[in-house]
Amino acid sequence: MKARSRHLAAVAACSMVILGVTSPHGALAAPVAPVAFTSNNLATWQTNGIVWALAQAGGKVFAGGNFTAIRPPGTAAGNSKEQPAVNFAEFDAATGDPTGCKLSFTISSGTATVRALAVSPDGKTLYAGGYFDQVNGTHVNSLVAIDIATCKLTSGFAPQVNATVRTITPTSTGVYFGGDFTSVDGQTREHLAHVSTAGALTSWAPATDQTVRASVLSPDGTQLVVGGDFDTLNGADSHALGVVDAATGANTRTYPLGFIEQDSVVKALTSDATGFYTGNEGTGGGVFDGRIAIDWSTLDQRWRDTCLGATQAVISYQGVLYAGSHTHDCSSMGEQPDGRRQHLIAEPTTTGAELPWAPDTNDGIGEEVGPRAITVATEASHPYLWVSGEFTSVNGTAQQGLTRFGTGPDKAAPTAPQVNVAGLASGKLAVRVRTATDTDDGTLTYKLYRDSSTTPIWTTTSASWWWSRPQLTFTDSGLTPGAKHTYKVTVSDGTSTVTSASVSATVPGATGAYDAKVTADGAKLYWRYDSPSAATYLADSSAGDQTGYFDGGGTWDDGTGPVKDDPGTPLGLNGSTGYVYDEVAQPGALSYSVETWFKSTSTAGGLLMGFGDKQVLSSDLSDKDVYLSGTGQVVFGAYNVYHYALTSPAAYNDGKWHQVVATQGPSGMSLYVDGKLVGSNKTTVSPTRMPSGYWHAGGGVSLTPWPGHGTSDDFAGDLDESAVYWAVLTPDQVAAHYAARTS
Repeated sequence: MKARSRHLAAVAACSMVILGVTSPHGALAAPVAPVAFTSNNLATWQTNGIVWALAQAGGKVFAGGNFTAIRPPGTAAGNSKEQPAVNFAEFDAATGDPTGCKLSFTISSGTATVRALAVSPDGKTLYAGGYFDQVNGTHVNSLVAIDIATCKLTSGFAPQVNATVRTITPTSTGVYFGGDFTSVDGQTREHLAHVSTAGALTSWAPATDQTVRASVLSPDGTQLVVGGDFDTLNGADSHALGVVDAATGANTRTYPLGFIEQDSVVKALTSDATGFYTGNEGTGGGVFDGRIAIDWSTLDQRWRDTCLGATQAVISYQGVLYAGSHTHDCSSMGEQPDGRRQHLIAEPTTTGAELPWAPDTNDGIGEEVGPRAITVATEASHPYLWVSGEFTSVNGTAQQGLTRFGTGPDKAAPTAPQVNVAGLASGKLAVRVRTATDTDDGTLTYKLYRDSSTTPIWTTTSASWWWSRPQLTFTDSGLTPGAKHTYKVTVSDGTSTVTSASVSATVPGATGAYDAKVTADGAKLYWRYDSPSAATYLADSSAGDQTGYFDGGGTWDDGTGPVKDDPGTPLGLNGSTGYVYDEVAQPGALSYSVETWFKSTSTAGGLLMGFGDKQVLSSDLSDKDVYLSGTGQVVFGAYNVYHYALTSPAAYNDGKWHQVVATQGPSGMSLYVDGKLVGSNKTTVSPTRMPSGYWHAGGGVSLTPWPGHGTSDDFAGDLDESAVYWAVLTPDQVAAHYAARTS
């Protein structure tokens, strides 16, 4: 690694040393409350297709779907240890291994599928529904009862259902079911029906106009909640969700269109003693994909989670709602921004806020939405969370159709911390740490060590998420100017400890004039781009601790920077794939200033700095954008009802360093280049345009709506000394910053 400094700053990519990852057999390291399960998946047999449904009883887990075989974990489809299993399999909840129960669900014409599984309250009977007409050669019609003890069909239970069964809710006296069907035993039943435990059709017959996909019974057994694609329930306006009387089928609560949007449906339901919970899927824009909690006592909404990402499965367990989806945008909740798909999440049943539990699958096959069903099975007093679906990998390792999670040991170690050490002032070094992430621990403990000491000089805790990684900063004072010190950081989740690489820096004897000005004027973000080659972490030299992430597509150490007393070097960007983004969401301010230095010869334009609604993905919605036009002019764009822009009269794509400062506040917009005002207007900040967002440098923001944009959103050239202030810099401050470059 090349050693270099800005005040002899050093940043290192970190090596990882994991200590104590596993626990002795029987000594389980429990996950952080209230989540009951660790994020590391357990060895489980897998399928060669989609598992649509799960149920459990007596330490057994039942899986149904579209598959023809099962195989051991760690093996590929077609392996010699693969066993035939036609659309159904039974497993030991604790080991993940198949049992001896073998039932084949087939159909004489078309594609057979098992879409619903449920166990009777006494745990003796498994009900299976879907689209099939034979089980082990016995003629049936889309709904069967199975004696769990013998693994045989229950004689005499033979309802004749004319289309797919998608949900089953058993009671001690009968079975409610719903689906695509319109008749049972030759009698009209519009998507809902009830039979006795012997299979005889009853008179209970509420009706919907479209498919019913989910159902759940109230704790007292008097009300049945139904969800699906429908718009009417018993002729009344009740879109996707409704509650009927379990005895008469009459409506007890409807949810008219608007409670759930037109293009959203209910795919899953679960309940506990206090309420029931929906899992929703939407199609197109402006839809509802999240989850709703509704109290049993009032049948009114308790909370609504507006994350986007097609929820397919939900289950409530010990005060936590576990959900299977492909969640990709929870920015409306102040949580993960639009970007990566997260397929398993957990949230308290009381609030709907996301908990620090993030095992993951891929999208998989079929409709490519990942998980499809979830259940909790208990054996020998140990609970196991089973998940099934379309996925073909879990936590980055090949695993198809099925997976499960236990209560320990916790093998999910934190990621490695990344460290930056820089001179701060005479006798002071600033040690900055990019916080780590852990898939089942939200708060981690950090310890900082200097030189060869085994005693930490600083210990702290910090919360972090994979989508929000704040920076930690420690000032090491009272040091001798000219002395060199080496630092390392450990991070621990209480079970596993990860250690960074050692990072060294020399103690300065004075503070640089330029960075002193920036700091004194209140910068809340200050990226100096002093990282070694191949680094991704960009330290924030301000008190704001706003971690930057460089996604590649450029060159560190790209020549000489604009500031004389700074031996550091700038970041060179290639104009197509590289930019920097903020790792922590920031509030939109009514007064602010954006400052950066740039050097370019590009005729394609591109973003210098801007504020976007997305983090990793390119932001379609943005504000506070400073960019180059295709002719090299500097443009400052801000939105308030319309897209307003200030454009410099001159071009600055001359291959020389230039300072740009853009400010906006109660008096309007101002644009400065090289310490001088080049444009202004009276446009103030829109308070509703961008309540929060992410700062970007060099790209990651669509410039299409903005006046004077070039042919590229991405900047080609060098950037250095980028800063953001939550105040309007005065003309004197701007000029003083420019003058300080040569101090």
